[in-house]
This record gives sequence, structure tokens and C-alpha cells, in this order.
Amino acid sequence: MRLLPHPATESIQLTEVLRALADPVRLEIVVRLSVQKEQTCSGVGEELGVHKSTASHHYRMLRESGVVMTRQVGRLKFMRLRRDDLDARFPGLLDSILAAARADDAVLATARAEGVRAVESVPAHGG
Repeated sequence: MRLLPHPATESIQLTEVLRALADPVRLEIVVRLSVQKEQTCSGVGEELGVHKSTASHHYRMLRESGVVMTRQVGRLKFMRLRRDDLDARFPGLLDSILAAARADDAVLATARAEGVRAVESVPAHGG
């Protein structure tokens, strides 16, 4: 097992964490890791439907900002949130961001469902 380079807990900067989490794909990765604890990088990329090189970029941004820890076992890379480190450095930040992301997802899901119902209720125009 080999750990990739990560910033020390005391070196994690708020601006870098927020920059990493400002991207919707990276935020979705963090939301998924908050539920699944640890996941392979290839598994996350496949679930999100992003190209491998794009996924690698997002993983690197999350790792270098101090949001995730990545370990390599053979050819597989496993990611997990650095929850304890982030909570020690910025108490409550991660929980607030995750709660807001989940609330946004719930609002979007409701809007999509209502949009589908609204479209279904519109009478078809005959010619």
C-alpha cells in the first residue's frame, strides 16, 4: 500500500477546500464518499459518467486541497474523506456543506418531478 502526497492537517487551507468543493462533480464525489466511506477511484468515475482523465483531475484537486485521502493498492486507488482532519481544522464546515448539497439535490429532484408532471399535464396541440 502506498499513500499519495497529501497536505498535513495543519496545512489544509480553507480557500483550497472551498475551491475544490465549488465544482459540482467534486462536490458529488464528496457527497458519495460521505455515505460510502471509501471507494475506488474507477468506481466513482463510472458512477458519475465522466471521462477517466477528467475524473483523475477531480481526484487530484480533492487530494491536494486536503479533502480526501487516497491510497494505492496495486493498480487500484481508494479514496476516503478526511473528515477528522477537516473537522479538526474547520469544525462543522464539512457537515454544513454536505447538508446544503443534499438539500440542493432534494430541491432539484422535486423540481424535476414537478417539471415532468407539468409537461404531462399540458394538453397536446393538434394541428
